[in-house]
Amino acid sequence: VDFDLILENIKDLNSLVGEGISEIEHTPRGARLRWPEPLPLTLYRNGIVVGNGAFRPYQHPATQQCLQDIMDGYFPSELQQRYPDGV
Repeated sequence: VDFDLILENIKDLNSLVGEGISEIEHTPRGARLRWPEPLPLTLYRNGIVVGNGAFRPYQHPATQQCLQDIMDGYFPSELQQRYPDGV
């Protein structure tokens, strides 16, 4: 696993979805700024944790696909349905 490449590509992907940019949320009494909720990815020596999910070892095929997507410069395909605009 190329951790440097993963971290670099995560930084690039975050900038694509507007990291640090707030959105206007309309409320019954007006509007307010809302910050997009991040989805944490924790990298360990022997696996990952996505969000509040379970630990996933690197040997698991879904983990390998997730990391390969990131290393290829794409948002993880497993998150596309839940976050169609990226996360």
